[in-house]
Amino acid sequence: MEKHPSARKTVKKPVTIRLNRFIANGGVCSRREADELIRKGLVSVNGKKVTDLGVRVNLSDDVRYRGRKLSAERKVYILLNKPRGYVTTVEDPHAEHTVLDLIGNAVPERVYPVGRLDKDTTGVLLLTNDGDLTGKLTHPRYNRKKIYHVFLDRPVDREDLFRLTEGISLDGETIAADAASYGDTEDRSQVGIEIHSGQNRVIRRLFEALGYRVRKLDRVYFAGLTKKNVQRGRWRFLTEKEINMLRRGAF
Repeated sequence: MEKHPSARKTVKKPVTIRLNRFIANGGVCSRREADELIRKGLVSVNGKKVTDLGVRVNLSDDVRYRGRKLSAERKVYILLNKPRGYVTTVEDPHAEHTVLDLIGNAVPERVYPVGRLDKDTTGVLLLTNDGDLTGKLTHPRYNRKKIYHVFLDRPVDREDLFRLTEGISLDGETIAADAASYGDTEDRSQVGIEIHSGQNRVIRRLFEALGYRVRKLDRVYFAGLTKKNVQRGRWRFLTEKEINMLRRGAF
């Protein structure tokens, strides 16, 4: 006797995606660049080299690029213009607001800040779930450039701008800015400073060592990214061009 249709078991088909999309989700490169990696025989699926561009794979398959296992989770890259009063931690029971509150439930993936800006610092902040890229952007040996607009409590002497680039001792380490100049020709209490150091609160501490107090600090550039056209407290997804630039370190 045939079972009633409602009694039949529903067998879910495994979710499959194109191999180039799996590779792109793994944070290696764009889909177009992934096609070239496949053609060159640099990708394997479940232990077998694949060169067919039309191959589809299961999310549970063992996909590797040059022997490194990739994750099928979609990689997300978000540029945020951080406002004051938000901390750059994923969770903080003592914080009233974290930067993730500004993203809300806009993406299902769990993203996290790349590096840190202190609670009162504003400006460019990258959030992602790409661990490899995060490592490249935060490790000291990669020397990622950061530019800040600094507002001081009084006009800055030209000699002190020179001292910033010559180097100032902080906790036994000499920290030197790559460049420092007045941020406004009419207001010498504003300074633009370019630096690679990732020390905690390094900008504030440099100026404190010179006898100044930072009233406001805004990061305007980080690893090739700016906050242009992104209002304070707002965010946007990175473009494919920006993502590829970060992956290649082309900035």
